[in-house]
Amino acid sequence: MRFFSHLLVKSYFYLQVSDYKIDKIYQRLAPYHALLMKLFKVIILGFLLSLVTLPAQAQKTPFGVPNLLKYDNQLLHFGFMIAYNTFDFHIRPKADLSEFDSMMVINTTPLSGFNLGLIANLRMGKYFDLRFIPGLSFGDRIVNYTIRYADGTEAITKKSVESVYMDLPLLIKFKSSRMHNVRAYVIAGAQYSLDLISAAKKQEANPREIFVKLYPNDFQAQVGVGFDFYCTYFKFSTELKMSFGLVNLMVPEDNVYINSIHSLKSKILQISFMFE
Repeated sequence: MRFFSHLLVKSYFYLQVSDYKIDKIYQRLAPYHALLMKLFKVIILGFLLSLVTLPAQAQKTPFGVPNLLKYDNQLLHFGFMIAYNTFDFHIRPKADLSEFDSMMVINTTPLSGFNLGLIANLRMGKYFDLRFIPGLSFGDRIVNYTIRYADGTEAITKKSVESVYMDLPLLIKFKSSRMHNVRAYVIAGAQYSLDLISAAKKQEANPREIFVKLYPNDFQAQVGVGFDFYCTYFKFSTELKMSFGLVNLMVPEDNVYINSIHSLKSKILQISFMFE
């Protein structure tokens, strides 16, 4: 717990010092992105395999005394979270792309990332909790433009959109009755996200390249489902959650890549593993 707390605090500090440092950090990590994602997937696989044993551990004495009997009576408790995510856009191209001559199709490619966060849980009643899970999320998205040239050939131009978000979600958790050492739940709420990556500085570094720029502030509606497993010494939870952007993130600019799009909104799938 202390390690993850220090890690998150340090991440906040370094990421908020300046846009310059943020870009430098991201540039240094970029060559290792594939390796980091493979490592993170191995970690996720380990957690998924642990799901086979944790529920078994939680239920190993089905007729005995349940684990952590007084756990849910706490007014306030804390924990940490790691998560695997898939960043994507809900994209609305202009209704008529013919005005852009060679532009044929616009779509997106989601990419994998990860999240780190801290959990603060406030008990509101027997079946309701209020949860605040500040954290950092790392992810990329690609916008694909299929362009037909004068000679009839077609090519796909890819525009990568990199993001490092500081997430501030506020969620209501509705829990089922506890079934010995397992409890199901649904969760819903809203999230404010601040993108810490500066597209403007990337444009300055590469003045000839056209970037798809996003506004830094995003608001999302969130909904998800999950399970709590009461183990001997802690509660372990798995959660599947979707985030749907409520605002158009696209910064208007006078180029074919931006003018051909009506709106870009966030769409994020997140699989979380929580220890409380």
